[in-house]
Order: sequence, then C-alpha cells, then structure tokens
Amino acid sequence: METVKIGIVGVGNIGSFHMRNVLGGELKNAELLALCDINPEKLDRIQEQYGNRFKLYGDVDDLLADPEVDAIIIATPHYDHPVIAIKGLKAGKHVLVEKPAGVYTKKVREMIEEAKKHPELSLSLVYNQRMNPTYQKAKELVESGQIGELRRTNWIITNWYRSQSYYNSGGWRATWKGEGGGVLLNQDPHQLDLWQWICGMPERIFSFAYYGKRRDVEVETEVTAYCEYANGATGVFVTTTTETPGTNRFEIVGSQGKIVIEDEQLKFRRTVTDEKEWNETYTGGFGEPEVWEIKIPVAFDGSTGHLRVTQNFVNNILFGEELVAPATDGIYGLSISNAIHLSSWLGQWVELPIDEDLFLEELNKKIADSKDKDVKEKVLNTENTY
Repeated sequence: METVKIGIVGVGNIGSFHMRNVLGGELKNAELLALCDINPEKLDRIQEQYGNRFKLYGDVDDLLADPEVDAIIIATPHYDHPVIAIKGLKAGKHVLVEKPAGVYTKKVREMIEEAKKHPELSLSLVYNQRMNPTYQKAKELVESGQIGELRRTNWIITNWYRSQSYYNSGGWRATWKGEGGGVLLNQDPHQLDLWQWICGMPERIFSFAYYGKRRDVEVETEVTAYCEYANGATGVFVTTTTETPGTNRFEIVGSQGKIVIEDEQLKFRRTVTDEKEWNETYTGGFGEPEVWEIKIPVAFDGSTGHLRVTQNFVNNILFGEELVAPATDGIYGLSISNAIHLSSWLGQWVELPIDEDLFLEELNKKIADSKDKDVKEKVLNTENTY
C-alpha cells in the first residue's frame, strides 16, 4: 500500500472539518475515497458540490464492506465512536476516532479489547493537542523532574463559549441519550487528556457540576472538580461553556518549579533549591528559596494539530511510525470525565479507576429521562473552534 484510502463516517461539523483537512493537499500519502452519513441531505450537499468525486454511503456497514476503503475516520455523535470503531476493526479497517473515545469507559474498554485482536490494524484518537509543542515540552519538564515532585495542578478552561443556537443546531446535542454529556464530553476531552498525559492520573475526585445552567440543555454547562494524587498532590479543574471572555490557564506546580501555560505561552520558574530541602535546612523564619525565570525555547501551535495527528495515523499504517495518541490512552481522560459526573450525581468522592457498572447504571437513569429535541440540524462554521 502506497496511499491510504480514507472513508469519513459522519459529515457534520467535525466530519466536514476532516474532509477539508484531507482535501487540503498537505496530508501526505492519503486520499479521501468515501463519505458516509445517515442524513441524506448532507450527502446531497456533498454531491452538489463535488459531483461523483467520492463514494457516498448512507449506512456505515456498506462503507465498511467496500474493499477499496483502507481506513475510516469516525466523526459521529459520541455514543457511536467505540461501536463503529469495533465494526471497523472487525471489517479489517484502520480506525481514527474523534474525541471523546466514547461516552463511558466500559464500552471504550470493549473497543480496546477488540483492537488487541487485530495487531495489524491501527487504532488512534484525534487528540490533536498532543501535537502542540508547548504541551509536549510541559510533559518533558514534568517527567524529567525539572519541577521536582508534583504538588498542585490547576486548569481553568472557560473559553469554550457556546450559545443556545449552537446547542439547537442538532437534535442529539446536549442530551443524555444523544450526546451523553456536555462540556466535559464535547469540549474538554483534549484538556482532560492532556491533564493526565502530563501530570498522571489522580486517585480520587470530588466535583460540582451544574446541569442546564444558563442554557436550555440537559447536560452540564459548568464544572468545578477537585482531585488528589497518590503522592498527596492536589488538582482543580474548572470549566464552562457560558463564560465570555473566557480563560485558558494551566498551572503545574512542583517542589522545585512552576509551569504556567496561558495566552499561547509557556512560562517556567524554578527554585534553586527544592522546597523540601530548603524547608528542612532554613532557620531564618521569613524567607523562601531563590527563584529563577527560565526561558523555554518552544512555540505554541494550536492550529496544525488535526493535520499532524492524522498524518501520524497515516504514517503508522504505512511506515510503522509510533502513534502519538493510541486508542488505549482514550480511556484515561474519559475515566476522569466519568468520575466527575459520577461524583456530582452521588455527591461523594469517587475513586479511580471508577466502578464502571455503577457509572453506566447512573448514566442509564439520565438517558431514561432524556427528552427528544425538535430542531433542524445544521452544519456550522467550525473555523478556529478546534
């Protein structure tokens, strides 16, 4: 195989984004061959614009039966992500899954187990922010011990503003049975993934989530979550879709340094002496270790991640390049998301790994009470939103 022939499943907002990405000419060794959507109006629009350039399918099983399709990109509503991925793997297709990996970890675990049966196939996630050199550098600084022992993490990510008209653009949006969650599941999977990718998984979580606050939706629009790590470090995650102007500030504090990522910059300050050692030896009362501001040679890149993570997927298929976002990693950020939901529903601490059966039981209660939305589906302009 010299060229990976791709089929995109779901051509709504993000599916159309992937379509433009593949057609943009920068993705090497890949060709867009087919498109699939259950909404015939979307396929009609594509045919009006492109004629018979692509194979068009109204059923994913028909696309997966096409022997010319080598790989699929899944860009459907969230519940379908692991379901279609499993089908794709069984059909012998390489699979790239949009975030989140799924709605609940139990189903994502099934996807991972299916992937183990097909080691010849690639299964990756669109965690495009892992391609950002700034987050890669933060991970390097933490893992190499440059900040000492992890003490505290804080992420305020409130620049996900979404209007009511956004929520009204699809009948599945912001419903328990259609989407399975709100800001945590739709907007924040990248941050939840990066949080654990850089700082590690917490041991337990307590959260406050507000459902339908300031928007006519069923799911969470505002969250404050507190977590604890095995070594005693703590973390706070704050997010909402109803605040403007918003903030995106990520702090990682250790016993010998502090990383702050904000305004597309990484700032690193480090103490000459580790705080623990300083505290054990200093006898002067008031005082603190000397602090250096260190210039880190890294440039923020929040715009090319989708292309780069898709290229990584293609390169893995053709050349064996290591996946930056293997699907096995998708369960970690989703575990945090599920734990935040479960804690808010039960009003108590939730230990990690979570009780997957209990989470699904509680989610099914939400689904049972979920209401249908009578709205006309729209494909929105997604420029600069990912």
